[in-house]
This record gives sequence, structure tokens and C-alpha cells, in this order.
Amino acid sequence: MPQTSNEQHAGDPAEPSAPRAGGGVVPVLAFAGITVAVMQTLLVPVIKDLPALLRTDPADATWVLTSTLLAGAVATPIMGRLGDLHGKRRMLLASLAVMVVGSLICAFTDDLVVMIAGRALQGFAMGAIPLGIGIMRDELPREKLGSAMALMSSSIGVGGGLALPAAALVAQHFDWHTLFFGSATLGVLSMALTALVVPEPALRAPGRFDLVGALGLSLGLVCLLLPITKGGDWGWASGTTLGLFAAALVILLLWGLFELRSPTPLVDLRTSARREVLLTNLASVMVGVAFYAVSLILPQLLQLPTSTGYGLGHSMVVAGLCVAPLGLTMMFVAPLYARLSARRGPKVSLMLGLLVIAVGYGAGLGLMGAAWQTVLIAVTIGAGIGLAYSSLPALIIEAVDPSETGAANGLNTLMRSIGTSVSSAVIGMVLADTAISTDQGPLPSMEGFRISFLIAMGAVVIGLVLASFLPSRREAVRPALLASSEDDVEEAAPAPTASRTVTGSGGFRGRVVGTDGVPVARANVTLIDHRGRQAGLAVTDEHGHYVLPAPAGGNFVLAGSAAGYAPRACPATYPGDGLPVETDLVLGVNAPGRRTSVSW
Repeated sequence: MPQTSNEQHAGDPAEPSAPRAGGGVVPVLAFAGITVAVMQTLLVPVIKDLPALLRTDPADATWVLTSTLLAGAVATPIMGRLGDLHGKRRMLLASLAVMVVGSLICAFTDDLVVMIAGRALQGFAMGAIPLGIGIMRDELPREKLGSAMALMSSSIGVGGGLALPAAALVAQHFDWHTLFFGSATLGVLSMALTALVVPEPALRAPGRFDLVGALGLSLGLVCLLLPITKGGDWGWASGTTLGLFAAALVILLLWGLFELRSPTPLVDLRTSARREVLLTNLASVMVGVAFYAVSLILPQLLQLPTSTGYGLGHSMVVAGLCVAPLGLTMMFVAPLYARLSARRGPKVSLMLGLLVIAVGYGAGLGLMGAAWQTVLIAVTIGAGIGLAYSSLPALIIEAVDPSETGAANGLNTLMRSIGTSVSSAVIGMVLADTAISTDQGPLPSMEGFRISFLIAMGAVVIGLVLASFLPSRREAVRPALLASSEDDVEEAAPAPTASRTVTGSGGFRGRVVGTDGVPVARANVTLIDHRGRQAGLAVTDEHGHYVLPAPAGGNFVLAGSAAGYAPRACPATYPGDGLPVETDLVLGVNAPGRRTSVSW
């Protein structure tokens, strides 16, 4: 959301709150996102050398990468919730600080265990991306929000893509510990810029931090992701792998039951079960699978020796430069997404992005014979992933309360991480099973590369099917809560919670409270257009929340009424850009026997 909730009292105009963020907020937050995303691919150029550098065997050396992935998956929903409760800017600075500490630990060690610990701290900073999206929603004006969130969401891919050539160049000419000094420098710079430029949003979620829920989710995610990432080494049918999967199932089921009973859950599972949130998160998994596939395949193809008959024989630096357009294109499509989403909505943007990804992988089946062809594949797939990633936070924030933005986007980022983990495991297994024997040992085959591309295309098709069931803008203007009378509302929404189950692509939503701050349940909220006609009617749930889609952009009046309260009305403007406007209504408490009239 571009603004925080504005309580409307009698006599107060319903003017949108003025944006408090300066012009540097977007680039600073995007730089923070790119900085933490760099940690995911920082060591890719030296993967094959890690066993010798750390004096360990290859199976143990992979923990240096696995620890970062696991820590990032755990941190994103937890830091998002902490940001909602205690301040998103504060938690963003904390995430960056942890990353700097982890980088410095890695920079001064060659010990495997210490290196794993430092890399885990680096991965913990992945929570900065949903925090940045939350700050943008709270602080930016509506007209800047779409492109800003698109850039922030795409920073995951941008940072990973740009890190490959830079890390390859450093690793090729300097001591590999220089990579960690560089990442620490980026972290300190990002912290300084954030402290100087980014404001702390005033919006806070009520309640306390769910420590038990955080521990349960962390344990469940570790038990789920660990066998996904290590199953190839341990054996997919081994007791360790199957046991961890079974433990993950039990732990996450118990965690879910606990969260449903918790008054202040870490993740609001009822919100997450809404169609728009659930389908968006499932589609995010598929986008994660598609993104990581190209990141795994192209660098290997470019560096394989030409003696194989299909390898392109380029250096590590050249391979990184050829893959870099993947991230750059993601960054450059952010403005395009903003215009497309404003016209057609984020659902259309997501589906178009998935189609472009499918075209890129389809073309890639026959375009792997030259470096320029890999660049073309990277640009095409990068454009599609940029559109898809840009659409995800917009779909999420339309469906959740502003106080839940950090946690909801943290969960969505987690879904993408699960997608990349699954992609890594499945494609790694495919490449291993289809490898060819050479004098240099087993090497990936062209057959394995093409099968991997087909798997990515399959994930995209599943994502398209899921996205097709997301609510469209046309559905948003004809929900059950649009009615011509109170009787229609009672018939269309028999339960008090009905107004919380419809979250159209635009209109108004917020809370109705009394002057004593107590939420007013079963209050009527009426939308009146500029001609004085009723344009919609909603009933608040037990927490005083309402959702009231608007048929089109324009100036309206929101009128609230409830038994025992004086009616209130206030002017409100909906720009018609698909993003709901947060507007709270405050009703005066009636004295016994006192007649009421509408207050403005």
C-alpha cells in the first residue's frame, strides 16, 4: 500500500496522506535488495574449488552453499513479521548488520565449520527484500509504488545475475577471501544509505512476536529443505532423506494447528488460504523453479570444453558476462511492468511474464550452440522473470492488511526460495543421471541440458494454470458485497467475516472503530458515488474490518453506521489504479435515547 491507514473523524477530510519518503528511497532499498541477493551466487565461480580451499571432501563443501539457502528461507517470514511489529527499517538495518558480520567471519577463515556459520549469517539477510517491499508500501505515493515494488522484487534476480561476472573476475585474479571483504563493504554501504535516506514507517501490527511459531516454522523448513538440497548426495530413498521429509510433514502440520489457534500468529494461515494469496504463493514456487534452471544450465554450458562437441569453452568471467543480462533485463522491465499493471492488473502481468519465460526456454532447446545464443536466452527469460517477479508483491499486498505486509511478502519470498531449492535438486539429479564419461571425469550432457529446460517449461505451464485462477479486475467490481440495499448485503454475506473474504483489485478497505478505539462489528459501510447513488455496501467482521470494491476510479463518500453509534461519513477518492485505498471510519458512541444524524 502506498499509505498507511487514515482514521476519519467527524469533520476530517479524507485526503490521502502525503508521502513522507524522499526520492532516494527506491534506489537505496533496491540496492539493499541487490546486496543481499549477491550472497546467493557469491561462491558459484569457485564451487568446484571449495573442497581444496576448505580442505574437505565435496559432499561437506556443499554445506557452504546449503547453509545460506536454509538461513535465507528461515529468515524471510520471521524478519517480515518482526518488521511489522517493531519497525521495518529497524529490522532491515539488523538484517544488513548480520550479513556484514557473516561476511567478515568468512573473510578471515579457512575452517569449514566457521565458514558454514558465516555463510548462514549472510543468508539471514534475505529478509531485507520483503522488508523493503513493506517500507515502499507504507511510504511511497501511489503513482510510484508499482515500479518501485517491481524493482525491489526483481532485486533477487538482479543481484544474483550481476554477482556472477563480478565474483568470477575477483576469484580469477585475487584471493577468494576478497569476495567476502567485498560483500561486507556492500553491506556497510547499504546500511549507511538506509540509515540516511529511508524513513521508519509509523504503521505497526498489534500483538506480540510468536516465538513458538517462529521456532516451529524454522525447524519444519530445515527438515523440508535439507533433504531437498542434500538428497542427491544422501540418496533419495535413504533413511535420512525420507526421515527428514516425514519429520517436516509432522512438524509443519503441528505448526499449522498451533498458528490457527494463536491470537497473534507468525503467519496468518487464514489469510494465506485466500485464493489470491494461496495461488500467488504456489505460482511463486514455479517462477523460482524457472529462474534457477537457467542460472544453473547456461554457466555450465558456456564453460564446458569444446572437445565435448557442445561445450562452448569460455572462461569463468566470459560465462558470467553472458549470463549477466538475465539480471539486467529483470531490472529494466520494472517500468514496463508498472505501465502494464496499471492498465491490465498484476494478474495479466504475471501471466505474460510466464509466457515469455516459456518462449525463452522453448527457443533455448535449439539455441545452445554459441555464446550470443545464450545471451539471447538470458535476455528473453530475464524479461519474463522480471515481469513475473514484479507482479507477485502487488498481488500479495492487494489481499492482506497493511499491518501484515512484511510477513506476507516474507512468506512469498520463502515460496520462491523453495522453488529454487526444488529446481536445484531436480536439475542436479537430471544432470548427474545423464552425464557422460570423459577423460576429465563425468560431465553434463546436452541431453541433460534439454531435459532441464523441458522441466522448467513444465513448471511455467503449471504456473500459468495457477495464475489463470487468480481473480481479475472484472471480478473485483462485481463481488458479493456490492449490493443495492442492506437486505442484499445480508443475503450476499450471511456471516460477519464475509467482508474480509473479498479483496478486489481496487476500492476501499479498512476498519470501523468507536471513539474509544474498540472495533465495531457488523457495522454497515456504504459507498456513495458523486451523483448520490449507492455504489456498494459492506458489513464489517468481528474485528471491525471491511472491504468495499469501487466500480471505477473517482470521488466517493464512505458512510459508516451501526447500532448504538452515531453515523459518520467522509469523502474518499479512489484513483482507479487497482490498489485498494486504506480508510478507517471512527463512529461516535450514542448516549441512551439520543437521536442521531450523519456527521461529516
